[in-house]
Amino acid sequence: MNVVTQAAKPSFVWDDALLLEDQLSEDERMIRDAARDYCQEKLFPRVLEANRHEVFHREIMNEFGEMGFLGATLDSHGCAGVNYVSYGLIAREVERVDSGYRSAFSVQSSLAMFPIWAYGTDALKDRLLPGMQKGELVGCFGLTEPDAGSDPSSMRTRAKKVDGGYLVSGSKTWITNSPIADVFVVWAKDDAGDVRGFVLEKGMKGLTAPKIEGKFSLRASTTGMIMMEEVFVPEENRLDVKGLKGPFSCLNRARYGIAWGALGAAEFCWHAARTYTMERKMFGRPLANTQLVQKKLADMQTEITLGLQSVLRLGRLFDEHRVAPEMISLCKRNSCGKALDIARVSRDMHGGNGIADEYHVIRHVMNLEAVNTYEGTHDVHALILGRAQTGLNAFG
Repeated sequence: MNVVTQAAKPSFVWDDALLLEDQLSEDERMIRDAARDYCQEKLFPRVLEANRHEVFHREIMNEFGEMGFLGATLDSHGCAGVNYVSYGLIAREVERVDSGYRSAFSVQSSLAMFPIWAYGTDALKDRLLPGMQKGELVGCFGLTEPDAGSDPSSMRTRAKKVDGGYLVSGSKTWITNSPIADVFVVWAKDDAGDVRGFVLEKGMKGLTAPKIEGKFSLRASTTGMIMMEEVFVPEENRLDVKGLKGPFSCLNRARYGIAWGALGAAEFCWHAARTYTMERKMFGRPLANTQLVQKKLADMQTEITLGLQSVLRLGRLFDEHRVAPEMISLCKRNSCGKALDIARVSRDMHGGNGIADEYHVIRHVMNLEAVNTYEGTHDVHALILGRAQTGLNAFG
């Protein structure tokens, strides 16, 4: 005889529909909570004016360092050595406030510190990483060029071998942090035509980093160019890696952080739409008391919930050393595309108020336009996934 015991009815948590909270370890929740408290108490009060006036507060990098955010997955030179799920949770909280702040954080961690840690000499690591971990030194990553965006193999920047090092000449564009950078990780072709990595440092003769003005996206972070006219780079500043494997190993880690971060921005826009439509009355009842609005909220809830499950799984695979680049492309593409859609719908649900920056949603819309484009556009990641499925290269 089977006896069915009466269990308590499971409850549905509307803002954590599949109980992500239960899937995190105690340490991961602690890191997430510390990141959320810092971001809401220290970053959020700054972002409105920073975005309006296109200002990045340099001291934020020092604060990131104090929090242990910078190079968080690295396990030496003062870095926190946390797992990739924790890194993703930090990115989510930072981008819940602003994508520009997350860009500054992820460029420093994944695109500047990681290649030095992975491919630099011990002397280079010992000299630069402690200052970068503290936010005392700011790094940037130079791959994109005026005529080489989605096709980095066509880069024109060259590194000519000379006694004791290299002369690097060329230009890079759309480089986060470059106008305030102390450390420049630059990718160039050597005399044999192979892609190589070099660490340039502020003050080297022939190196300049002008700011790009007039952005309507990521205004709370600093973006510029890297201009190089026969910059002498000593041999010890060359990274020990050859080919596009070098920059792509960095980009894969940054794309992973973006996949988490974009969902943080989406969550802000979803919660803002819910709050606004619950409070805003039209024709004698809240806007949320209509089928059309509830359908939109349900769509947001669904995409964010499924997206969070995917990036959590991706993080676990990263920590198990089982992640393939195509997995990262799938999640980066999905998170960014869905987040942009959610932000646009949230903007619309706010009516005319949606274009006012004090509601913050329009800022997320503008930011996510860039996030959906950089570090592999939505369509480029589709081609990566298409090639993986068919074995046919449709890039050319």
